[in-house]
Amino acid sequence: MLRSPVIQLFALFALSGSVAVQAEVVRSSEVGFTVSQSVNVPMPPPAAWSALSEVGRWWDPVHTYSGDSRNMTLEPFVGGCFCEKLGMYAGVLHMTVIFAQPPKTLRLSGALGPLQQFAVNGSMTWTIEAAGGGSKISMSYTASGYADRPLSEWAPLVDSVLVTQMQRLGRFISTGNPADPKADAK
Repeated sequence: MLRSPVIQLFALFALSGSVAVQAEVVRSSEVGFTVSQSVNVPMPPPAAWSALSEVGRWWDPVHTYSGDSRNMTLEPFVGGCFCEKLGMYAGVLHMTVIFAQPPKTLRLSGALGPLQQFAVNGSMTWTIEAAGGGSKISMSYTASGYADRPLSEWAPLVDSVLVTQMQRLGRFISTGNPADPKADAK
């Protein structure tokens, strides 16, 4: 019999394979947007922080330039790089760490994915707090600038990609595997 609420929660995640992510486009306009997501995981903040920094193990390879999330790295210290290796001397600097307070807050600056080609900049803040015997991980991303169309049109697309990443992070922390077993069964 499972006695610990943390172990019971872990077992529930492992059996269900699903991770409940709260997501929303908080604000959007022609020149900017803010999206946010959060997920509860059955690990304490230091373990959640460690898992967050292992981005190459949980990031969706569909949303990489290389097609392989193992090429993704995140150095969780000021000046650190959220980068992707594309080959010898080739790569992508997705974002730069501008604030780090382990295991509570990690803030990065930069434009994600296709937004890099425009005059757009963004700020992404990850927060981790103790909750329910585990942790609540929250992420907000605010982007502003000039793009090929109003940024309000980009907001739901960016939100969708980041929801996928948050779900994968939650599954990685909860089960050790970021993949969605429901999607794999199809």
